[in-house]
Amino acid sequence: MIGSIDPALLIASLMVASTPILLAALGELVVEKAGVLNLGVEGMMIGGAVVGFIAAATSGSVWLGFLAAILGGAGLALIFGVLTQVFLSNQVATGLALTLFGLGLASLLGQSWVGIKGPGVDRLDVPILSDLPGVGVALFRHDPIVYLSLALVVGVWLFLNRSRAGLVLRAVGESAEAAHALGYPVRAVRLAAIAFGGACAGLGGAYLSLVRVPQWTDGLTAGAGWIALAIVVFASWRPERALVGAYLFGGISVLQLNLQAAGADIPVELLSASPYLVTILVLVLISRRRERGGDAPADLAKPFHASA
Repeated sequence: MIGSIDPALLIASLMVASTPILLAALGELVVEKAGVLNLGVEGMMIGGAVVGFIAAATSGSVWLGFLAAILGGAGLALIFGVLTQVFLSNQVATGLALTLFGLGLASLLGQSWVGIKGPGVDRLDVPILSDLPGVGVALFRHDPIVYLSLALVVGVWLFLNRSRAGLVLRAVGESAEAAHALGYPVRAVRLAAIAFGGACAGLGGAYLSLVRVPQWTDGLTAGAGWIALAIVVFASWRPERALVGAYLFGGISVLQLNLQAAGADIPVELLSASPYLVTILVLVLISRRRERGGDAPADLAKPFHASA
């Protein structure tokens, strides 16, 4: 039964399935590194999914769809940002409200688009490498967004660990008061991080509606935003571990679908729950290597109010 599953196609499907979660997780990781907890990832993802799909289906251009999703996700995130950073509303409550708002808005906007197929995304074959037997199919025959997500892992790591702007962002997340005393614009840094997180979540949502499915259905994200949030925490706020977590979840998701198709003698309910269970279990084991709370930004979810 297992032998009937093509490993190359399994890996290729894994990368596609993992991409939207990886994008959302990377965005939220940057947000949390700035000391902000945004629980509205699910709402921003599904908002980006519906806005991106409508824009792509209307214009006939999938790239305009992705752009609209990025702007839509960033716009929703900035609503959260203004409420929490300017008006100092509770971050947890505001994030949950954003998720509910995004789900409701997507359901409303998507009513006329259910079942409609959007424009496709051309595959970007890597010259020479894509023709390699096995490996070519698995790794080098994907759409550009898959490669963008991998490049973003490297980019976020370099930004956080090798750039002055990344150092400032981390300083804001560790101690907003100290960063403010040194003259850093705490509110501006946090709003920029929030907008980036929303843009990544929106792009991840659009990848679901334009590539993974590809069509609009209500509730399309199906909890992907919550998985992204969990991955950020259990990956100890490190981009490379977020990559592992996202690919682990995507791999188990694809494997359980293949096992169902192959008629595995395992309850369907257990197979469906397995991606969540295995991902959380493995990431918990990984996270036990660090001191408890040692890698969490010290000012995470703490409000900041600049003194006059």
